[in-house]
Amino acid sequence: MAADTAAVRLLAVAVVALFCLGEASVHEYSGLGFLNKGNAFILHAGSEGLYAPVSPANATAEDDNDDSAAVPDAFIRLDKITFKRPEEAVDSVKEASSAKVQILVFEIEDREMIGGSAYGGQKAICCTSDLAKLGACAEGSVIYRPSKLNPGWPQLLVASFDGSDLIATLPSRTIPVRKTGMYNMYFIHCDPSLAGLEIEGKTIWKNPTGYLPGRMAPLKNFFGLMSFAFVILGIYWFYQYMKFWREVLPLQNCITLVITLGMLEMALWYFEYAEFNDTGVRAKAITFWAVTFGTVKRTVARLIILIVSMGYGVVRPTLGGLTSKVVMLGGTFFVATEILELVENLGTVNDLSGKARLFLVYPVAILDASFIVWIFISLAKTLSQLQARRLMAKLDIYRKFTIALGITVLVSIAWIGYEIYFKSTDVFNERWQYAWIIPAFWHALSFSLLCVISYLWAPSQSSMRFTNDASEKFDREDSLSLIRPRPIVSKNGWSVASTPDAKATKDMNTVTTSFDEDDEENKRE
Repeated sequence: MAADTAAVRLLAVAVVALFCLGEASVHEYSGLGFLNKGNAFILHAGSEGLYAPVSPANATAEDDNDDSAAVPDAFIRLDKITFKRPEEAVDSVKEASSAKVQILVFEIEDREMIGGSAYGGQKAICCTSDLAKLGACAEGSVIYRPSKLNPGWPQLLVASFDGSDLIATLPSRTIPVRKTGMYNMYFIHCDPSLAGLEIEGKTIWKNPTGYLPGRMAPLKNFFGLMSFAFVILGIYWFYQYMKFWREVLPLQNCITLVITLGMLEMALWYFEYAEFNDTGVRAKAITFWAVTFGTVKRTVARLIILIVSMGYGVVRPTLGGLTSKVVMLGGTFFVATEILELVENLGTVNDLSGKARLFLVYPVAILDASFIVWIFISLAKTLSQLQARRLMAKLDIYRKFTIALGITVLVSIAWIGYEIYFKSTDVFNERWQYAWIIPAFWHALSFSLLCVISYLWAPSQSSMRFTNDASEKFDREDSLSLIRPRPIVSKNGWSVASTPDAKATKDMNTVTTSFDEDDEENKRE
């Protein structure tokens, strides 16, 4: 009980914290600090995949202050960004006007154009005195070289502090995107006296089709397709359900719940992505419910597969003492998965995932592995029982179910291997245009398994033959053969058996009693 309470509190804290984070393609900056990297102080402002516009004529705007300029189809807009330095920084700098913050925007292919070294040593982000003497850069500025592949990039913007001013403002600026790529933005300053620098403002990143980040954009159409697929499956299932409603089993009611949750989940994800694409801000309420419905669906689906593997409703009427263990595993999986999904979907959406979230994946992976091991152990026992009892109709269904489940597990393991390879060999997210396939595959795989289960256990005229009526009698006979009832001793010393062989037991006890009496008489003689 204490563990469950702690888990619920952790989930509540995660929800509250995530609802306070930044929002999607509208990246807001408030209360963020700069990190010291070498001789520079850096703040990562965003990273997203952006597609080039179809028409180059729509990618010509350079400044949104120019009303005559056309708004580009794909752009990065810096909106009302201000930097505030502490008063101590003004007192410690002789030439206060030299203090500045630089904003560096570059495409990932141009990463080698950033930084440099005077004599082939360690790369520096900020220009050193040695490099300045060589005429390679201006001391105190960010080092970069023009890209040969992408003319005009990287782009460097500067916000300077005038005199003893505490605030430096960067005028609103729109940077058009003409080339498809993974774009990164960093706020950088090279002045140690600017320690404690505060930033306020936001940046807006837009693709030609909307505000969805490039990595997520294809998922909008995918969720629309999956919604349609769930509707088709739902029509088939509910038609069978209504046609044979008198023959419906409890297990089939659980499958109905999973299909309904799947339709709701896919529809919510589609509308959430559509709203995100139109506004650039995630509808957090829709996101929360999409995550929750999806987590409930995955939990219930795993529990259904587990209890089916145990033979519930087919070879055993109840789960007995295993019920509490099954519920505990399902509840733990729900909490762990809900927290992971909320962190992944309600946080700031960059196309560069943070390593800090990695530890949330391990509990979910361990619980998934526990489900798989328990399921296959239970399946082996159930298949053995059906084989021994010669229940061929049930055995045929369970064999098909085992094959489908085995194929699913093997494909999952292979895909996990590919996912690890994909992420480990794409450190800089250069293959971001194909990253959407990884989450989409898991949705498609789980839907395929649900289709197989819906086909095998669809309501029909013969549904009742898969119940446990015949096997209950078999279980009872097995139990009687394994249990030896203890005789009940009556007042007159006779043993009364509680089995159908009570008469035989009584006769045997009578014989034994007569022998004892004869022995006693022989002793007296």
